[in-house]
Amino acid sequence: MIVAALTLAVLAPADGTTQCQYDRSAMLALDLPAFDQDMNGGWRTLEAKGCAKEAADLIRVWREAHGSMGPADTLLSWHEGQLRADVGQYADAIRLFQTGRHPAADDAKWGWNLYVDGSIAFLRGDRRKLEAARAKLAALPRPAELKDAVGPDGKPRAVRWPMNIRVLDGFLHCWGQSYKVAYRCPVPTP
Repeated sequence: MIVAALTLAVLAPADGTTQCQYDRSAMLALDLPAFDQDMNGGWRTLEAKGCAKEAADLIRVWREAHGSMGPADTLLSWHEGQLRADVGQYADAIRLFQTGRHPAADDAKWGWNLYVDGSIAFLRGDRRKLEAARAKLAALPRPAELKDAVGPDGKPRAVRWPMNIRVLDGFLHCWGQSYKVAYRCPVPTP
C-alpha cells in the first residue's frame, strides 16, 4: 500500500493533477512497436493528454530499462528530443537530436541528417544554418525506392519528397516562435 502511494506520488505532476499519471509497469512491459509506433498507445497517450515532459521522461526510462536497441535508440532519442523541445528543454533536445543522426553512408540519399541539422539550427536560433540545411535537403534527388512506393495495404502510395522538408519550412515560416509552435506551423503552399 505504501509502495502504491509512493508510485502515484512520483507519477503525479507537481500541480496535483492526475492527468499525467500512468501505469509505469505496464508501459515498461510494452515492446518497441507498442511503446513507440502505436499512435494511440505507449508514450503517445501521455503526449495526447498534454503531458509532454512526462512522456519524455517515460521514453528515457523505457530506453534505460530495455538497454541498447540499435537503430531503435536513434528513433527513441529523437522522439524524446522532440518532446523535450516542446517543453522548452532545448539543450537536452539538442543533445538527443545529435544522437539521432544516421551513419553518413546510410543517409546520403535520404537527408535525415540534414533534417537533424535544420532542427538543431532552429533550436540554437541559427537561421543561416537552418536555411543551408533546408537548401541541401531540397536539392536531394528522389531515391529510386520511392518511385513505386506502396503502403501496408499493397496499394501505391505517394511519398512526399524530400521527407521532413515541411518541418524545416515551418521552422522558417514561424521563425522566432517556440519549437512546439514552429514544428506545427502551417506552411503556405507555393
